[in-house]
This record gives sequence, C-alpha cells and structure tokens, in this order.
Amino acid sequence: MEVLLMNRPTDHVCKTRTLLALILCMWVSMQVMAGTENATHLSARPSSLNIGALFTFNSVIGRAAKPAILAAIDDVNSDQSILRGTKLNIILHDTNCSGFLGTVEAMELIENDVVAAVGPQSSGIAHVISHVVNELHVPLLSFGATDPSLAALQYPYFVRTTQSDYFQMYAVADLVEYFGWREVIAIFVDDDYGRNGISILSDALAVKRSKISYKAAFSPGAPKSDINELLVGVNLMESRVYIVHVNPDSGLTIFSIAKFTKSPGPDTMNLLQGVVALRHHTPDTDLKKRFMSRWSKLQHDGSPSFNSYALYAYDSIWLAARALDVFFNEGGNVSFSNDRRLNDTNRSTLHLTSLRIFDGGQKYLQTILKMNFTGISGQIEFDQDKYLVRPAYDILNIRGTGSRRVGYWSNSTGLSVNAPEISYKKPFNRNTTAQLYSVIWPGEVTAIPRGWVFPNNGRPLRIGVPYRVSYEDFVVKDKSPPGVRGYCIDVFEAAVNLLPYAVPRTYILYGDGKRNPEYSSLVAQVAQNKFDAAVGDITITTNRTRICYMESGLVVVVPVKEEKSNAWAFLKPFTYQMWLVTGAFFLFVGAVVWILEHRMNHEFRGPPSQQLITIFWFSFSTMFFSQRENTVSTLGRLVLIIWLFVVLIINSSYTASLTSILTVQRLTSRIEGIDNLISSNDRIGVQDGSFVWRYLVDEMNIAESRLVKLEDMETYIKALTDGPTRGGVAAIVDEVPYIELFMSSTKCAFRTVGPEFSKSGWGFAVQKDSPLAVDLSTAILQLSENGDLQKIRNKWLTHNDCPTQLNKVDGGQLSLTSFWGLFLICGIACFLALAVFFCRILCQYRRFTPEPVEADVEEIGPTNTRSRRLLWSTSFKDLMVFVDKKEAEIKHMLKRKTSDSKHEASPSADGQLHSLREEDLSADGRLHSLRT
Repeated sequence: MEVLLMNRPTDHVCKTRTLLALILCMWVSMQVMAGTENATHLSARPSSLNIGALFTFNSVIGRAAKPAILAAIDDVNSDQSILRGTKLNIILHDTNCSGFLGTVEAMELIENDVVAAVGPQSSGIAHVISHVVNELHVPLLSFGATDPSLAALQYPYFVRTTQSDYFQMYAVADLVEYFGWREVIAIFVDDDYGRNGISILSDALAVKRSKISYKAAFSPGAPKSDINELLVGVNLMESRVYIVHVNPDSGLTIFSIAKFTKSPGPDTMNLLQGVVALRHHTPDTDLKKRFMSRWSKLQHDGSPSFNSYALYAYDSIWLAARALDVFFNEGGNVSFSNDRRLNDTNRSTLHLTSLRIFDGGQKYLQTILKMNFTGISGQIEFDQDKYLVRPAYDILNIRGTGSRRVGYWSNSTGLSVNAPEISYKKPFNRNTTAQLYSVIWPGEVTAIPRGWVFPNNGRPLRIGVPYRVSYEDFVVKDKSPPGVRGYCIDVFEAAVNLLPYAVPRTYILYGDGKRNPEYSSLVAQVAQNKFDAAVGDITITTNRTRICYMESGLVVVVPVKEEKSNAWAFLKPFTYQMWLVTGAFFLFVGAVVWILEHRMNHEFRGPPSQQLITIFWFSFSTMFFSQRENTVSTLGRLVLIIWLFVVLIINSSYTASLTSILTVQRLTSRIEGIDNLISSNDRIGVQDGSFVWRYLVDEMNIAESRLVKLEDMETYIKALTDGPTRGGVAAIVDEVPYIELFMSSTKCAFRTVGPEFSKSGWGFAVQKDSPLAVDLSTAILQLSENGDLQKIRNKWLTHNDCPTQLNKVDGGQLSLTSFWGLFLICGIACFLALAVFFCRILCQYRRFTPEPVEADVEEIGPTNTRSRRLLWSTSFKDLMVFVDKKEAEIKHMLKRKTSDSKHEASPSADGQLHSLREEDLSADGRLHSLRT
C-alpha cells in the first residue's frame, strides 16, 4: 500500500517519461506484438492508479471509514486475482466538516488524476463536487451522502454505495403508522441533507394519513443556546413524537441539551434511553465476520469507532477495484486530457488547468453501475435509479448500556421480526401484517405513548355549543359554571373526566338564542380552527369528524286516530284466501281419511247419507281435537297425525292474532312511511336549524316549498293537529331522540310510521386528525360499558314508553304465505296415502278376478263393440263393489280361492286349463251372487 499526499508530477517529468517509453517500445519484439488480444489488454494496464478519498477524519463516520478504506486498499493490492499488475494508491483528503474546505480539498484531490473518488460523507459537499466530477468524468462513490435528491439525473457521476434516506424515511413512516401516531415534530439540521430527507418524510407520512405538525430546523454548527431555545419552543406544542434527523455528531448534542447535561460524555447511552433508532441492516455473512475479527487490530489515529459506514467504505474501494478489472478486460485504457475551456483561465492563480478529464470515465461509470457482487455490507448491485438493491434497516431500542433489536424494515416486507434475508427467498409482498417486538419507552414503560399532550402555552380548548331555543334537555345555556348544561354536556364532561390527563376547556355559545343555529355552520367553525371542538346534539354525517355517543336516525311522525272494533273482528286474523284454503283442506282431509278407513273401520260404514255426515263431522271436529271416530288403518293414522299438527299451528296463530286485535289499541293514519309521504303533495315539518331540511331536498328530492320549519314542541303539536288542510303539516320528519322526547311530552298522542331511515348518530365534532378523537371515543365506550351513559340518559331523557311504530289494522292479518308450506306437506302426505291405498286395492282385485280367456275374446270379436263396452262397464262396477267390501271378507275370499285352485289342479295342460276355467266361472258366479 502506498498513501500519496502530493500533487501531480510536473510537465517536464511527464515529457521525459513519455520519451523513454517510446524508445523502449521500439525494441519490443514483433512476436510479442502479435500476441493475443487479451495479452494486449494486460500489457496496457498501468502499474499503478490513484483513487481519492474525501471525508472528515475527525467525525463519527470518518473515524470508522478511514481504517476501513486503508484495509480495503491493502486487501485489493494483496489479492492476485484482481487488477493483475496494477497497484492502487489511495489519496486521502480531510474536509474538516466544512462545505468550503471540502470543496477546495475535492479540487486538490482531483488534480492527482484519480480514476475514482470515494466520498464525501457530507451531502452538501456532494452536491458541489458532483458538478465538478460531471465535467471531469470521474465517478464519485459516496458511502455517507444519503440525501435522496442526489439520485437525480443532474448528477450522473454520483454513485451512492450506501442506502438512501428515501427508504429510511419510508421506514420511519411505517413506524409512525405502526404505533398509531398521527402527528410528529421533525427536528433536523437545515442543510441539503436535513431538508431533503424531511421532505421525503412528509410525503411518506401523507401516504399513511399522518403529517409533520411542526418542522424544527437549526443551522449547521448552531450554538447550544439556539438549539436549547428551539427545544423549549417544541416542548410547548401538542405532539410528543420527535423525529430527529441529524448527523451522528450533532445528534448527540440534541439529546444532551434535552437532558440538561453539559455535553455528551461517558454516559452517552443515558441520553438515548428509550429512543427507537434505525441502523443500516447488513447481513451476518462470513465476509462480515472475518472483517469484524480484524477490526480491533486495525491501526489508525484514535481508538477504533465502528459503525455500518465502515462496511460501506470498505465495499466502495472493492467496487472501484472490481470495476477497474472489468474495465481493463473489456479493452479500457486510462488516459487524461486537458479541458480546453480551462485554458482561458491560465492567468488565474487557482491553477484550474491542472484539472484534467478522465477519457474513459463514461465507460468506467457504466461498468460500475453494472457490477454485481457480495461485499461485507451485503449485495452490491444497483437498480435503474442507481439505488442499492434490497434496502433494509434494523429497528433498535436503546436501553441500558446498549441497544436491543426489536425488528427489521425492508422494502419488500415493511416492518417484521424476521430478517430481510428470509423474505428475499419469497415473492415480493408488502401486504403482510407489520410486527415488532415490544419497545421499552422512556420512563421504563412498555405501553405505547399517546404521542401528544395539551400544549403548555396556557390556552384552554375552545368548545362551541349550540345556543338552542327548543329541546333544552339536550343542551341549554346556564347561569352557573361552566355556563351550559344538558344531556350532551354531561356526556362530554363524563368522558373528559375519564381521560388520563387534564383538559383545560371553555364553552362558547354559538347562536343568537332566538332560533336554533345552523349546525353545519358550527361544524364549519371547527374545521376553520375558530373552535377546537363542538359539543351538542350534532348529527354525524359523512363530511364531519366526530365521536359518536348516541345512536340516531330519521323517523316520520303523524297524527293518528283510534280504529274501533266491530262484530266481525273474529274474521280479521286470517285473510279470505287463508279462510278458503283452510276450509277446503278440512273437507279434503276428511274425505281422504274416510277412503282409507272405509274398508276396515265400521264407524266409517253405513248408508250414504250417514257416511257423508261422518265426513263433515270428522273433518271439522279435528279443529278442536274432539273427533269421536277412531282410525285403525296405518295410512289413515299417518294422514291424521300430520293434519292434527297443521291444525295445532293454525289454531295457535289464530288465537294469538285475535287476542292482539281485541286487546291492543289500533291506530290508523293515511301516511304509512317516508315513501308514502314523498309520493304525496302534503306539507312536511322539519326542525329549525336541523340538517333534515337539506337531506330531504338533496337526497329525497322533495321540493323546498313543501317543507315547513318548526321551532319548538308547541309548533310541532299545532302543525300536526291542524293538518295540511288548515295550514299545518301532514307529518314531521326528525331524529329519533327528539321524537322520543316529543311523544313523551304529548302523552303518546302521536306516532311514528314506517321504518327508521338514514341511520346515523350524535357526536362531538373535532378537528380533522385531532388526537383527542381517539381518547374521547375510548372514554365514551367505557361510559357505555360501565352503565354511566345510560344513567345520564335516564337523568335527562326519562319519558313514558310510547309505541314507536303505528299498529296497522291489516298489518296483523295472517295470509296464506305464512302457511303454504304446512298445507303442501299435508297435501303430499294425503296423495301418497291414497296412491298406496289404491295400488293395494288393484293388486287384490287382480288376484280375485280371472283374466279373460283368449277364446272368449275371439268370440266377442272386434266388431262387437256393444259387447266390449258391456264387458268394461261390468268390470268397473265389479271393481267398485270390490272396493266397498270389508277388508276381512276380501282376505277370506282370496284365501279360499287359493285353496280351491290347489285341490282342482290337473296333470295335463288341457285339464289344468279346463279346471281354471271352471274355477273362474265359479268365481264369477260367486261374484254375481255377491253383487245380487
């Protein structure tokens, strides 16, 4: 290794060396010149090359970067597999934490014909130097300049070998969202590094619906008195989440002043207790472990101070060396030429003509951007925006004498407790749930800080209260402190008392006290910061930020009259269709049971008139479960069981409906709900100052000429009593809490009709994204759970219970729709029973009656139609006679027939046929005698 701290050789020395090189080239053998192209490239490599390094030696980053850079130069020069025959010389220049001196040092560095410059660590110096290297085509490999704006196309020769603050700020935004904060205060140094980083943070927070409530900037190198004054002002603000974006050197000063200590010393970690910090994530590879084992042996000025910038500085040297090796292998040559535009400055004492252009700089830059290898900091590869791929950070929690890693952030997974290397093996997915281990916050607490307090500037919250002239139970002016009272005020006070901090507040009446104020205007005053909040009977709508404490909705109130009963009230439980179907089924089921029981049950036999009376009696006696006839057949019992279940349901429903009709007060009104009201042309009353006016006009398309503003309960009663024919209204549309109080005050003289519509609620209006909203919502939920909210309601809104809906006369009738399933089941059971019964009858009849003989059929002949008809008529009559016989007689006859056929059987076929014919004839004779 050779460290050069010198200027470029003089022109005389350069000419002498050039002449000597030409003489030596004339003696080179022609065989050597005819070698391979690769050999030509190798011979073109210079014996040494200069690489510059530009950073502040005496800084947190510089003290770590310097030994890492020197170690990298040693490792490159000792590695025979790279830059074969070419030695790298490192030229170090100290910027001394000064933008001016850094620029001067950069100019002096480039005079040494460096092919690349490592650094600077300062983003401000990088902005200036980038313009120089753009002209001279010297790649600038910065391991410490993290300003996101340096990635612009304006700086093509600037190559960042560390992570950009662009990703760090999005990691911070994810943390803010994870902990549920909505506002933060940014403390930063007012330079390119600080301003541009905070600008990216503002954009990232906006995506998460959060914001920077205040930007506290201080100048670079600001005295402690200025920083102390800045922190005192910040302490008077609401937000208690501070994003400190400064370099490591000034960052400790911020925390030192915040702790009221003189300066950071041996107890530096005590300054950072509970702080959550981000650190560049570098994988724990074997390369990194070997380098870390060498770190304590590296010699340099001062004690070793390791941080992740040392890893990036080390990899920057290797990036330059590997790119040079590829550059030479691809035929690249190192040469420099004068810039003609600088020749006109010969008279200047700045010697700008010593700055020369690297002729192969453009090709070398493209080679650098195409490099892909694994360094001690991780994967060294650039994307199309010149960012290092796979940006990731460790999330650290400072505690005790060290730090504890509570998670990771990567561009592919966001916040996670798994190392980013695991996610690289899976498909890209940012939809995973964010996870972190628990954080120990300042004060040794694990509960997530609320993130805000009331400002310490002595100004209480300005709370606007509607100055109502009606429904004073909700909110009204009061002479005693706090100046207002009512249901809404008590709910708000109870919620505030549950908060874990004091809320200084003052109530300000909004309105003139002569009529109810416009609530939309009151909410607008909160949005315009004229009020910090608004408390009252404020309806929740889509354009208002609110904390709901009462459910609400719109209803229609109408005047009603009592519906009197009459002598035919017993018919009202069922519709006429239900009565007809029920009666038909009584007769149908009676007939089915008679058919199934007639052959077996003597109670269902007798003269036709008696059997008809039996059918009617049995059918309707089942209504009272008092039928005297017993069922003996299996099919009859099955049908009767199902029918009795249907009768039980019908009886119970009829009894309940009739009881309701005869005992409950029946009220009627020609207005049946909001739809019926909209379709009419009647006038509609609304409460003065309510949002209902605009809702009916904009949402329901009701003409404004039909709407009448009503101020108080007296006007409500008069308008409803007079009706539209005498200058009143047909109905009033208002919110449920008002209507409940109104009906209670009028002793239930009015009723609501139709269902509740436009579901909403009442709430407290607060400014958008106010941190008070979450705490108040939690407090109101606690009031609801412990019963205090109901107690407050009972205190102010106690009233007589009135039916909330109008009972309509025909609304309680039972129709066929409610019972068709039962009738269907019963009907199917009856048809199945009849089908089984007749199939059994036909089988018995076929066994009892012989088949006609073929000869007999031929005797009839196809032309003897009259004889054929007589035969079928006789068969049907025989079937009916057979069906009418008792089951016991049929079984006896079939048994006897089977016995006779066995005794009269003959061996010969003719004899068998003759015997069967005689038996058939005898059977026909018996059937004839039975019929006679």
